[in-house]
Amino acid sequence: MPAAGSGTPTSPRATPRGTQSFVQILALCWRRPSLLGLELLWRWSFGIPLLLVLAWQGLRIWHATKPGLEATGVFQFSLQYPLQGALQVSDAIDVLAPPVWHAAAWLLPAGIVAWAVAAGLGRNAVLRRYRPETPRRAVTMIVLQLLRVVALCATFVVWFMAVRWAANFTLATASPASDAGGEPNLVLYCALVIVFSLGIFTVWALLSWVFSIAPLLALLEGRSIGGSLLRSLRLGPLRGKLVEINMVMGIVKLALIVLAMVFSATPLPFEDVVHGAALYAWWVVVTVLYLIASDFFQVARVVALVQLWSIARNADSGAARGVRENSLQGK
Repeated sequence: MPAAGSGTPTSPRATPRGTQSFVQILALCWRRPSLLGLELLWRWSFGIPLLLVLAWQGLRIWHATKPGLEATGVFQFSLQYPLQGALQVSDAIDVLAPPVWHAAAWLLPAGIVAWAVAAGLGRNAVLRRYRPETPRRAVTMIVLQLLRVVALCATFVVWFMAVRWAANFTLATASPASDAGGEPNLVLYCALVIVFSLGIFTVWALLSWVFSIAPLLALLEGRSIGGSLLRSLRLGPLRGKLVEINMVMGIVKLALIVLAMVFSATPLPFEDVVHGAALYAWWVVVTVLYLIASDFFQVARVVALVQLWSIARNADSGAARGVRENSLQGK
């Protein structure tokens, strides 16, 4: 394990598994709360204003579309009548789509650019806190973070298209999946949504390491934007360890989501006592704790990637020295 604040480990072992010392990395991050503090600072400095803007836009859309939504009957939606409910939801979407797309036309690009700026500057600050010799490269980090969020948005588009196909296949009355009575197949639809969601989530976890390691390589090796992306595809044995770390973090994220859902549902059996403002306050507390835990594991992931890079670099340097010494002895 490296000393606090150092990116170079002192252990002589050159090829540990990607998750072999993950518990020690978590302990290191726990002992250095300033890393989590910086992570929360840059994430929440972006997230809180964005939530306020979204709330403002949501209220404007709600007041503008409330009469139309009431006319669709969506507020009387019931799963006891799935076909009628599907028509109500479809009519409600037709009412909401124009103002939502109008707001998204400027809010989505602005949010993506703001996220790239906040993530680029914030990630650089966290790395400099953990590894003080890390240089400042704001523009490079912002561009690489922008590429990452664009790739993430493309993944969401693929997921949405898959879910839409599942809806057309299982819920449309003329679908081959419909039974003789023309009723939509909700069970098959839910099954397809779960399969598509988990599958696309797994693919993103396997591939996102390219966009995760590229900003680190740009800082640690002083590479350009294109050079860091190319280098992230040619990491040799280090790539397997990075994929392993990303898969573990994907599992951790799923576990945190499940825990948050469980804790959010714990007051429901006591709804006679816990309801209204008290219930909403509980949900806010659970959400804040989930966000803090998620950010903590994000910091641990970054520290793990830096340590793996340091170990691989030391191993390459040792191998190169050994080759030179052998060649000199041969002479």
